[in-house]
Amino acid sequence: MLNVIRLASTILACLLCVTWRAAGAGVSADATISTYHGDPARSGNYIVPTLSWQALRTIHHDDGFDGRAPGHIYAQPLYWRPPGAADGLIVVATESNVVAALDAVTGRTVWSVTVGRAVSGSALPCGNIDPLGITGTPVIDPDAGAIYFDAVVGQNGTVQHLIYGVRVRDGAVLPGWPINVEAALRDVGVNFIPRQQNQRSALAFLHGRIFVAYGGHWGDCGSYHGVVLGIDPVPPRAVAAWATRGVKGGTWAPAGISVADGSLFFTTGNTEVNNRWEDGEGVFRLPPSLGRSDNPKDYFVPANWKQLDDEDLDLSGSPAMPIDVPGPGGIARRLVVFGKDGNAYLLNRDNLGGIGGQIAIRPAGGIPIITSPAVYSARGRAWIVYQARDAACPNGGGGAGLAALRVTASDLVPLWCTPFDGRGGPIITTTDGAANPIVWAASAGGGDRLQAVRGDDGAPLWTSRERIPGLRHFVTILAAGDRLYIAGDGRITAFTWDTR
Repeated sequence: MLNVIRLASTILACLLCVTWRAAGAGVSADATISTYHGDPARSGNYIVPTLSWQALRTIHHDDGFDGRAPGHIYAQPLYWRPPGAADGLIVVATESNVVAALDAVTGRTVWSVTVGRAVSGSALPCGNIDPLGITGTPVIDPDAGAIYFDAVVGQNGTVQHLIYGVRVRDGAVLPGWPINVEAALRDVGVNFIPRQQNQRSALAFLHGRIFVAYGGHWGDCGSYHGVVLGIDPVPPRAVAAWATRGVKGGTWAPAGISVADGSLFFTTGNTEVNNRWEDGEGVFRLPPSLGRSDNPKDYFVPANWKQLDDEDLDLSGSPAMPIDVPGPGGIARRLVVFGKDGNAYLLNRDNLGGIGGQIAIRPAGGIPIITSPAVYSARGRAWIVYQARDAACPNGGGGAGLAALRVTASDLVPLWCTPFDGRGGPIITTTDGAANPIVWAASAGGGDRLQAVRGDDGAPLWTSRERIPGLRHFVTILAAGDRLYIAGDGRITAFTWDTR
């Protein structure tokens, strides 16, 4: 009997080990990178076997890569590598409504398509992107060989949001596309005013369905709503929608909707309501059907949501980040969210808790946190790295720009911080899913350089000598093959290293 118990314990431990390793394994940089930050959970965790701490001595700007695409670039580039192909394509989308595929080694344009006239800022009621075209990061369906994105297009004196599907092989628009968002939402009972809505969040893909999230423009003008639209690609048609009951409450985090456990997770911003909560300042879990749930297990909102509304300190500057950590009874499924109030919230992914239902709330920064975090899991521990000023510095640093929290089943513990000048969403690379963790960030609006620090303690490792031109403030990095790619206005910059 004792041997049976020991055997059962060993099997359980192995199962937990497999589950843990799967949750924190990262995505191979040699494979297709089809979505923002590499995977549906938006972890930003890439496995690059040749990129060790030692290899940083050889990292340099890749002069052999000359990648160009006309227009300002806010979207993260993606990487498409067909099975059996020696090299892949870097796919770039710009505010000039250009989508281009570049050779991943040379930067040569393989194909380029313009999907309509971008809209001048003067034609919009507010905003800080001019012209306005493709802002949110597209998503690739590798099985279909298709890429999907939202473009703001000027048509006959009107402003329209059009969702396109094009072939990744040659850029040809697929049959039945584009979908007019205003008309599609009208058909499912949601009012949508294209001039007042913007699409900044990365698109998501789950169970063969495309999901597109909408908020408003910078300045919060008009009577827009936070909206999530679900689209079946074959044949192209809108099949589901969710919208905030209150005015505003946009979903605008650049990382967009995260996917875990077969569900969609997203955040909303400030609303204009009186004393009744109407979906603002929230974290939501929805099924692919986008069916609304009033069960507190399926949403979270801070207890001081009205104060956050009134002070424009919303949650939607950052995504909801799924993280699996060891717990008392096995693997604990958690969610971490950062707010513009400077706090980090730890939630139970299986029971979000309703109003005030967080597991823990911890100060994480001294000014509004607007970030696309990265998650690193190894050896039974999990960390989340984010961009914020004046975070707690247990390692003795000061003037933090990048910071890390250790995530446990019950708390968020400050781990380290390090100086970082500017804005940018960090990513993490390891050589095997655990070893040589490196945090990378591009400092838009500050030093405009690429910076690397150790993932375990935040110690500086390397900073590029060259300034990277044209970085926009939500910039993040793509790790693909044996290069790091960073998008600036009209140009993609690549860094490489000695892979021998």
